[in-house]
Amino acid sequence: MPTSAFTGFSADAAVLLVLLPPDPGLARPAVLAALDRLQQQLGAAIQVLKIDQATHPAVVSSFHAPGLPACVLVRQGTELWRQQGLPEADELVPLLLSKVELAAVGRLT
Repeated sequence: MPTSAFTGFSADAAVLLVLLPPDPGLARPAVLAALDRLQQQLGAAIQVLKIDQATHPAVVSSFHAPGLPACVLVRQGTELWRQQGLPEADELVPLLLSKVELAAVGRLT
């Protein structure tokens, strides 16, 4: 199975895009740490990719999120799930993994 430029991730892996507002505030390190913990819990099945609106405004606007932060789960160009706000890892991990599993089953049939 080919791997992507992201070490340890399959090119077939789903990606959780976390669209972040430009925020130089004090909460930013805590948010980034929480997203790193989420990545650890998801393992190689889903890659968490942080996209900052200040750095990549065209990418963020292309998802037409009504507000930021927002999360979009995609796999091979297909949107599987979307949520406004930051993810709560304990509740979100099983949900995201089930969405990816359902998409894989649908692809096989």
